[in-house]
Amino acid sequence: MIHVVLFEPEIPQNTGNIMRTCVATGCQLHLIEPLGFSLDEQKVRRSGLDYRLDLFVHTYPDYSTFESNHKGSYFYITRYGQKAPSAIDFKSLDEDIYIVFGKESTGIPKEILSKHKENCLRLPMMAHARSLNLSNTVAIVVYEVLRQLGYPNLSGVEVLKGQDWLDVE
Repeated sequence: MIHVVLFEPEIPQNTGNIMRTCVATGCQLHLIEPLGFSLDEQKVRRSGLDYRLDLFVHTYPDYSTFESNHKGSYFYITRYGQKAPSAIDFKSLDEDIYIVFGKESTGIPKEILSKHKENCLRLPMMAHARSLNLSNTVAIVVYEVLRQLGYPNLSGVEVLKGQDWLDVE
């Protein structure tokens, strides 16, 4: 199981988009408080669309409470990471995978990152670029993990209109 962990997210639209990504990819979402918004806000609902009914999301009062309740392999996405997510062999892991993303303004606290330096990952980008949008970053990393795992339980064809929709006149 792949778990997306958002540490103190601040922007409701990002979290809504990430909710949609989690539903589409079969990931579970974990939110570490404080949140910069209410989960009932219209901005979150609009970004997440009707996917919220299919979403597993749980909130935690702080990171230590979350971490003490979940065992698995943890990876921290940060601009201070020394390797790309593609450098990790996710297929070799035989436990749940937790991908931790920091809040939009300051990222994941140094106290957490410094304890897990070997599992700090960075998306390669131009040297002058500080970061990417949080929801884009989540999608990129989740799909890299899924690619390595062979897209388990995901459909490779269009199911609503049919896989032959482009061929129909």
